[in-house]
Amino acid sequence: MNGANDRDEMLERLWQLRERGCSTVTALRGELEERFRAEDLKDLVRDGLAALSEEEVSLTEAGSAHAERLIRAQRIGERLIHDVLGREFESGACEFEHILNTEIVEGICTLLGHPRECPHGFPIPEGECCRVSARYVQKLIVPLSELKIGQSARVAYVYTKSDQQLHRLTSLQIRPGRVVKLHQEYPSYVIECEGASIALDDEVARSINVWVDGEAAAARDTPHADGRAGPNFTRPFWRWRLGPRDRR
Repeated sequence: MNGANDRDEMLERLWQLRERGCSTVTALRGELEERFRAEDLKDLVRDGLAALSEEEVSLTEAGSAHAERLIRAQRIGERLIHDVLGREFESGACEFEHILNTEIVEGICTLLGHPRECPHGFPIPEGECCRVSARYVQKLIVPLSELKIGQSARVAYVYTKSDQQLHRLTSLQIRPGRVVKLHQEYPSYVIECEGASIALDDEVARSINVWVDGEAAAARDTPHADGRAGPNFTRPFWRWRLGPRDRR
């Protein structure tokens, strides 16, 4: 291979193909011809990172572990650039997996509140920080829908698959770093942001994630006025649906 980066890129691609259910030799051949040298796969097999049969290419345990670290770093980088820096992530995030060590990736993941998906909607492999520190961070970053009436919080990130919905919220100044205050939660959520009152349905409110301090987190865990329980963090973030007006 031409270097460690070439090997890493091929391991990433094998992971992605497996993720999409395409691990056959036929599926990989097109990738080899378009993006890699024909000898690269043989090098992975020789190094014990991949296994090759007549019909299928698969990652070994060592290859899968290495690819998972790469994919995790890249997708965490995409979330950082997209959600916090507010920039296009395609060109910048592709180098994250080559230059960031595990501790830095874990730190960024914790800062972002352990996101579950990259901006493309693909899952981010879970890291040790997600398992060990989840309870601590989840008390600091919660969906806007879990705030108490009268409570203010700073937007951490907006988690949505819909570009239209994201652009709509951005146009309303609801973006990372902005302070929002909840004024009403029924029949719709009404928040104040940058001096404007904004009405949101329940599903859109759940897509906006905010930072809360320890005192606010304790208040958040008490029952709501309508008897609803506190947040259920076992519910996957990526299954929260979009608001009716944003569905296509």
